[in-house]
Amino acid sequence: MAERDTPLLAVLIDADNTSPKAAKAIFVEIATLGEAAVRRLYGDFSSPRMKGWLDTTASLAIVPHQQSANTTGKNASDIALVIDAMDLLHSNRFDGFVLVSSDSDFTRLASRIREQGLDVYGIGERKTPDAFRNACKRFIFIENLQASAERQDTGEATLDNTSKQMPMEAIPLIEAAISALGEESDWHQLGRLGQQLIANHPDFDSRNFGSGNLSGLLKRIDRYEVDLKSSPARMRKRPADQSSSRQPANKAKKT
Repeated sequence: MAERDTPLLAVLIDADNTSPKAAKAIFVEIATLGEAAVRRLYGDFSSPRMKGWLDTTASLAIVPHQQSANTTGKNASDIALVIDAMDLLHSNRFDGFVLVSSDSDFTRLASRIREQGLDVYGIGERKTPDAFRNACKRFIFIENLQASAERQDTGEATLDNTSKQMPMEAIPLIEAAISALGEESDWHQLGRLGQQLIANHPDFDSRNFGSGNLSGLLKRIDRYEVDLKSSPARMRKRPADQSSSRQPANKAKKT
């Protein structure tokens, strides 16, 4: 496979487990990962509840793949998606896949694609089982994408209003990532730290903690210092004397 500046991605969407309201935000995020060369949507579009997706496909150049539910309890859409994924995998034309679903049934598919040496990005809701999330190189929550899109469109929504975790809850993850880097220097490149965080936890996302990016998250936690003027940007644990100097001075006791 020839090397490309921008990774070529195959995007496969499980319409049964994904809301069309998130479609635009999903593809905005995918654009940061690579080029969505294949955009396929799988579902039974004869169902009235799929109308929202049919209204969306043209504007986002998504190709719908009709899969009729011939037998109750059998998900023909999932099977079709997996078959197409394997065909695309063996075409050797792609650098990675984006699987858009909150269904753990795609766990083995994600693992199989990664066994072939390709990247797999998962996009789904917070309810997505850990098995599928951890099978992906990186897993992105749809709720974060919708919140970011709303903030950009209206200027009213903030990530803080939608985040499920407080910034301080990220400390154990950050400390573990720093330790895994195994670097002797006190300073660590932000890019490398971010990569290690995702390697440790595929669903790690600064937006989970109410910040738009890693530097913003670190700045909100008193124990870390961020140097964005350095090239590349870097961070370190704030020295004890600096941390204490940031605390409010004690008021003098009345005598």
